[in-house]
Amino acid sequence: MGVKNLWDILESCKKTLPLHHLQNKRVCIDLSCWMVQLQNVNKSRCAIKEKVYLRGLFHRLRALIALNCSLIFVADGSVPAIKVSTYRRRLNSGCEVAQDETNAQNLASLRRNMGSEFSCMIREAKILGLALGIPCLDGIEEAEAQCALLNSESLCDGCFTSDSDVFLFGARTVFRDICLGEGGHIVCYEMEDIEERLGFGRNSLITLALLLGSDYSRGVHGCGPESACHIVKSIGDNVVLQQVASEGMSFAKKPKGQRKHAQPNADGSDHISQKGSQFLQVIDAYVNPKCHSADSDAVHRALVQHPFQRTKLQQICDQFFGWPPKKTDEYILPKIAERDLRRFANLRATSSGLGVKLPLDKTPVECPVSEIVKHRKVQGRESFEVLWKELDGLATSIVPADLVESACPEKIVDFEEKRALGKKQNRCKPRRNKSELRSVADIEFKLESLLLDIELGSNTACSLPFPCRALVPGSKTSVVEVDYMKKDLPLDANSEINTYYNPSIPCFRTVSNTDRSEVIDLSSPSPLMHFRTTSRPEQKRSQTVNVIDLSDSEADMSPEHERKARELRLFLASLKDGIP
Repeated sequence: MGVKNLWDILESCKKTLPLHHLQNKRVCIDLSCWMVQLQNVNKSRCAIKEKVYLRGLFHRLRALIALNCSLIFVADGSVPAIKVSTYRRRLNSGCEVAQDETNAQNLASLRRNMGSEFSCMIREAKILGLALGIPCLDGIEEAEAQCALLNSESLCDGCFTSDSDVFLFGARTVFRDICLGEGGHIVCYEMEDIEERLGFGRNSLITLALLLGSDYSRGVHGCGPESACHIVKSIGDNVVLQQVASEGMSFAKKPKGQRKHAQPNADGSDHISQKGSQFLQVIDAYVNPKCHSADSDAVHRALVQHPFQRTKLQQICDQFFGWPPKKTDEYILPKIAERDLRRFANLRATSSGLGVKLPLDKTPVECPVSEIVKHRKVQGRESFEVLWKELDGLATSIVPADLVESACPEKIVDFEEKRALGKKQNRCKPRRNKSELRSVADIEFKLESLLLDIELGSNTACSLPFPCRALVPGSKTSVVEVDYMKKDLPLDANSEINTYYNPSIPCFRTVSNTDRSEVIDLSSPSPLMHFRTTSRPEQKRSQTVNVIDLSDSEADMSPEHERKARELRLFLASLKDGIP
């Protein structure tokens, strides 16, 4: 709870900041407060059995890890003796407190019941945090007091807690709430704002606790927030505690004109004119709480960077949530990669601040990004899909563009150059119109028709303006003579072809069983391509043409045929070059 009505008094100092505000900061977390918040979301037995509170903690942590936020869990220790009566009353007769411990009147703290359901939840949270590389500092007594000490000693940038008395312990920056929806935000209070806007320092806040009531005192009966604030402001922060110590609560008298029996009583029993010795314990509990000192071994261990344990986390998520390792990796590995990139960006920024500007390939720590794959936009925010180096289980993920800009702007330059080059190549590639494409397709069709007719021994003709000779390898060399000068002399395709090849003749001759030469006329229009059915022996004889021989020697070819063969080569080459 903290101090009664204090959050309402501090409402004007509340700031709602984007979650990104926590980037690269060290933050300590009052673990008990977070677990209470997460448990209150759903208190059903089913939610507790399915560990909904622990799943919510996991998602909070992964969001902060991605921001390179160094986290420290701080857990409650023993219950302070001055708080025992309040604690037992709040928890229904001490269900969380060992009953056989020393009486609170002897000013001894009481050990917590470690077998309670809530204590088991705290242990689960510690196990999960350790697998994520988050240490836990077990406080001597109050966790918020330990958080405040770390913050006041500048060992952390702020603390997460919902106990308002954290300011009375000396905290300077407090984050009360965290929300992950719509980009995420936090609710923040700065002691500097409280001092400037309300005029309340730490001493004034302690006095408000004495007047309004807190975990350590019942307060003054009949004193509300407005009158308490007016009384404290009228005295001043510098002298208010000295006045309480010397005069008690006599300055809290009601103004004249009110009924005498309505005068406030301190702690509900002692008269307001009584000296303030009974309040000294409360003041001392706030000013000198029992905590680990800033130079203690426990604090040093908590401040050391702990490693992320991937295998351990997979086992924990399988045990608590029933997640397979792949699902756990999908949740956490992109956040770990983003955190590593932020650390690399910080390293380069620090080096640049010192005047050392190293190129990307000369940095002492290798850049975790291999290359940029694609430009993205996530929830309206410019981002990049990047390829990672040496990160087991993760190939690519999406990170904010400003992060890539700060960590490795060279990668963006390379990406833009490649993209520009690709666009230029697409622009330079010639595009044929439909008529050109049709003409090329017609020529290809005629060539294919000619070759197929030669393969099958068809009696069709092709209208190419040059001679063509085809060599069909087989048991006996088969040759077909093609002469574009002759007309109306079709080749008899049904005759059995028993041919020979004579090198002295500058063309291919066909010899049938009737010993009659046939000539194909190439000056007539090309007919449609067709197929004929052949018997199995005939199919064997008319094998597929796999050689078109256009390279006979000078001795085998007349000058006229050599010229026409050269024309055919050039024509085929031009077709090949012109087809995209």
